[in-house]
Amino acid sequence: MKNQLFSKVSAYLRLLRVSDWIKNLFVLVPWLFAKQIFNQESNIKISIAFASFCLISSFVYTLNDRFDCEKDKLHPVKKFRPLASGEISFAEAYVIMALLFILAFGTAALLNIKVIVIIAAYTLINYFYSVFLKEIFLVDIFSIAAGFLLRIAAGAAAINVTISNWLLLTAFFISLFLAIMKRRSEFVHSSGSNSTRKVLSEYAPHVIDQISTITSTGVIICYALYTVSAQTIANFKTDRLIYTTLFVVFGIFRYIYLAHKNKSIENVTEVLLKDIPMLINLLFYIISVTIIIYVK
Repeated sequence: MKNQLFSKVSAYLRLLRVSDWIKNLFVLVPWLFAKQIFNQESNIKISIAFASFCLISSFVYTLNDRFDCEKDKLHPVKKFRPLASGEISFAEAYVIMALLFILAFGTAALLNIKVIVIIAAYTLINYFYSVFLKEIFLVDIFSIAAGFLLRIAAGAAAINVTISNWLLLTAFFISLFLAIMKRRSEFVHSSGSNSTRKVLSEYAPHVIDQISTITSTGVIICYALYTVSAQTIANFKTDRLIYTTLFVVFGIFRYIYLAHKNKSIENVTEVLLKDIPMLINLLFYIISVTIIIYVK
């Protein structure tokens, strides 16, 4: 009985992809760089925004699994997902989606109309992505990137701060970079001809490599320019944030290395949680940024 209960709970957690909630940490970016971590009101608001995005992202994951169920059954890895494997029925999935949808928007309503609109935009983009956008060359990775930008926008709207344009561009390029590296992994794994993802036939190796080069370069340049911009220096009363570019460059290079070495990285969460050097680098980055911004 206990084993059955544990198995069912595990299936629900995998359906919700709780491990992927780490992507929602993008919501916290405006909170960190706006020097709000010691503001109790901002802490409450950003926590609500984060929770709202966790709920709506799980709704989106469940919806996407429902749309892709038949294709997932043909995939060597995705066939073990709860819906594709039959561990969770469609009826259960519909109930879960309804609850997630209501809770997500109910949570967002505790903040303001801007957050509600952003959550709605995120939901619509991902709905259309699940239906047809993911099969359109380039539009698919831009749709993924839009999701990360909306996370940052939600964080800014929740605590009512303005985001630096350079920081937005950095987030935009890193979102595209992660999306194209995901497609690269899928392409290599399927040899470019997997029927479960038709758009992969458009992603030739040289095209993927060129896009990844451009986007990774964009991340590094835009972040470096953000750290030395007059607005950033005036806000933080220091020009030392430029030194944190080291961790950004290392993170990009490490991710590229892992993608080429393992050839099966389709999820950024797996990289961040399982690769020790990447975890250490991320930890050092957060500590360095916090000290530079908050400690005088």
